[in-house]
Amino acid sequence: MASSGFAKLVKRFDYQKYSSFLALVVLFVVSALLSPYFTRPGNMVNILSQVSYTGMIALGMAFVIITGGIDLSVGSLVAFDSLVGVMAMNYAMGPIHSELLAVITGILAALVLGVVTGWLNGMAITLGKIAPFIVTLGTMAIFRSLALFIGNAGEIQSQSTIYGTFGLVNVLWLPVPVWVMLLLAFILDVVLNRTRYGRYLCAVGSNARVATFSAINVDRVKVIAYTITGALVAISSILLSSRFNAVSTSNTGMGYELDAIAAVIVGGTPFTGGRGTVWGTIVGAIILGIINNMLNLLGVSAYLQGTVKGLVIIGAVYIQRQRA
Repeated sequence: MASSGFAKLVKRFDYQKYSSFLALVVLFVVSALLSPYFTRPGNMVNILSQVSYTGMIALGMAFVIITGGIDLSVGSLVAFDSLVGVMAMNYAMGPIHSELLAVITGILAALVLGVVTGWLNGMAITLGKIAPFIVTLGTMAIFRSLALFIGNAGEIQSQSTIYGTFGLVNVLWLPVPVWVMLLLAFILDVVLNRTRYGRYLCAVGSNARVATFSAINVDRVKVIAYTITGALVAISSILLSSRFNAVSTSNTGMGYELDAIAAVIVGGTPFTGGRGTVWGTIVGAIILGIINNMLNLLGVSAYLQGTVKGLVIIGAVYIQRQRA
């Protein structure tokens, strides 16, 4: 009888929902066996710190992918947001005569730019009836080009000591960006699973035409998703530029769109949209961070990390299609 009850429990277990968590556990155990340095506290904190920036972006990307869309512009927008924020901060240092107010000015400038650019992506897709891939491919080029032009393809240093110090602060042994990522994940998980907008989001991704017949404003739902992504990109760019207290217009945010998409897919959100998971996305980002970390610890060339990410994305999509 006990074995029968256990068999029923195993049968009822939702492997698809928790597959990313199971994969994380297996990867953690394998990594611990491969390298004695992996489980050291400093290395664990380093992994979380590295994935926190792309993890925040991946949370917004999850909302976009749930609607059946995609945003390829996030990496370039990180550079553009960071540049505008730091330049606004440096400019405000003169007339304001208050370093703290100057920092606040720079942060607000980056946030406003992120929200506006995300909104513009959404409006171009919905009003222009243009495929998300095409729109965000275009804005990816636009944002990077503007960052390179305004910053003369160089590095812009922040003049604020407060800003740079903030990027290195730890709270309860974890860097501030990690706590921000977890807080955003908690908020967006509530939005996705406990609000009307979350239900609309999944309905639009499942079948936009049926959602329209159900009196759901499909365009508004999509625009909000892209605006949220823009806001999260801005938050990530603020924390990233504060960590280095500078912005490299050519390198900042490079490849972040691939990392964000990979985290969402590995985390269990299907590329076809209609459903998704916030905490699974965080787990997906951590999985990718562990893979990168292990490649470094094992002495594998950093140039092969992109190959691994590509294989992981293809494998995750293939597995999801087999389960569909």
